[in-house]
Amino acid sequence: MHRRVTRALPLLLAAFASAMALASPQSPAPQPVPPFYAGTTAEAVLTARRIHTLDAAHPQATAIAWDKDGRILATGEAAELRHRYPQARHIDAGDATVIPGLIDAHAHLMELGYALLRADLSGARSVGEVVQRLQAHAATAPEDAWIVGWGWDQNLWPGARFPTAADLDAAFPDRPVWLSRIDGHAAWANTAAMRAAEALEGARRFDGDWQPEGGRIERGHGRATGVFVDGAMRLVERAMPPPDEAWRARALEQALALAVANGLTGVHDMGVSRADLALMRRFADEGRLPLRISAYADGDREALADLCEHGAYQHPGGRLQMKGVKLFVDGALGSRGAALLQDYSDAPGNRGLLVTDPAAYGAAVIRARDCGLQVATHAIGDRGNRIVLDTYQQALAGLGARADHRWRVEHAQVVAPEDFPRFAALRLVASMQPTHATSDMGWAGARLGEKRLAGAYAWRRFLDLGVPLALGSDFPVEQVDPRLGLLAAVTRQDRDGQPPGGWLPGQRLGALEALRGFTVDAARAGHDESRVGRLAPGLRADFVVLDRDPLAIPGAELDALQVRATWVDGQPVFTAE
Repeated sequence: MHRRVTRALPLLLAAFASAMALASPQSPAPQPVPPFYAGTTAEAVLTARRIHTLDAAHPQATAIAWDKDGRILATGEAAELRHRYPQARHIDAGDATVIPGLIDAHAHLMELGYALLRADLSGARSVGEVVQRLQAHAATAPEDAWIVGWGWDQNLWPGARFPTAADLDAAFPDRPVWLSRIDGHAAWANTAAMRAAEALEGARRFDGDWQPEGGRIERGHGRATGVFVDGAMRLVERAMPPPDEAWRARALEQALALAVANGLTGVHDMGVSRADLALMRRFADEGRLPLRISAYADGDREALADLCEHGAYQHPGGRLQMKGVKLFVDGALGSRGAALLQDYSDAPGNRGLLVTDPAAYGAAVIRARDCGLQVATHAIGDRGNRIVLDTYQQALAGLGARADHRWRVEHAQVVAPEDFPRFAALRLVASMQPTHATSDMGWAGARLGEKRLAGAYAWRRFLDLGVPLALGSDFPVEQVDPRLGLLAAVTRQDRDGQPPGGWLPGQRLGALEALRGFTVDAARAGHDESRVGRLAPGLRADFVVLDRDPLAIPGAELDALQVRATWVDGQPVFTAE
């Protein structure tokens, strides 16, 4: 995870248009039915003013036909497909534009659900505002429950200082309070929470001069201040009562509903535990997964062991799979945990954290390779990225490495200039999140200095080297809405149009490149291009109905696109009221 959560978006208001679809004279001829579909009956034909298939052979259409199993039979011109399949149900999307289903290539569904059920601290502009929100939340929570929140960001506060336990103690002297930072890589406790954690049998006091492996306890004059970074967070979290299964199921249900309402038909869920996969399997068995989840195992937990023992997992319903592993190297830039080759420009003497020992990380990569798994590694800083590149290079040179491995670097956020070509040479995927750039641009220069910015958030540089670029959001760190990712990728500006001309504008993407990053290239990053990512015969009928054409409107308007409907396997999983 990496940076930003917001409140659930308002319900989309656009309705399906009732006008008949217009047949375009420029529409290509319909694709022939593949031999294995000879004689297959279409279940439905959808028509629309414009359909971007993102299929190189037939990029434009005005109709799609699919069978009863939700597999596309043909795309082409509306009149011809309706004539070919006269018995098929006709779905008229009117003046809408249809695109392949959007895939978020890096996200966290369970964490999104948890964030929706906890105190929302995103966007709070001061410690005082955080306390006010917590007091309102506490009034609705059981009296003996911990107060848990998500989303604070000290970069938005006067002075941009880390908070302290004392900031919370006056309002909550007795109830434990535990608040995750926006990036998920730091958390803030009050004194009651720290004392509860220290009371565990065998627990060390948090004061002193020691530090936990892979983390940092913030201290002043040897005393813990209340902020715990990366691996140190576990010292407090182990004292928290675990959520019950009903609460976890409610969290997943809400996260799934919000995802499809924003046009997502697929999510690459990074760092899924054994327990979370079991819950997702239950949802899949009950027909409650409205989108596709490509789960990547939590690399230092039991899920990786399960994969090595039993092999990659695929649910028979086709909406849940696990065939890769997510590992960590460093922390996040916002909490100064990203591992840098040189000191932080605004914190001399600090070069960040390695949350995993390089030797242990290398062993995990080798193990995943030998188990036939795809490897995805979180790396933010230039030192973190170099460690990943060095480790991948060694592992991929060994026996058992697959030629078409598509190993991934998650975030690839700050890269030393000399390391960019190595991504291409090693045939890696850069899995990046456009809204990270527009969220961080106000302070990234202070953290890194102008020289290092040349290798930061460098989407264009990767594409120009031929490195596949899979785009996502890292929700709930950022919003779950992929339209915000399209906006950031194309404009390098926030929703207010700032800064004029865009931040580091040389790294902008074109609208089609950005759309491919959330469809074709995201699917390929998950080895799923034979199932999803395009609208073509043989693939799944996963698509989004929009009020306007994302490839024809100004980039600054991409965030205002209205999702009229989201379809998966030829069935609507969201329809706007």
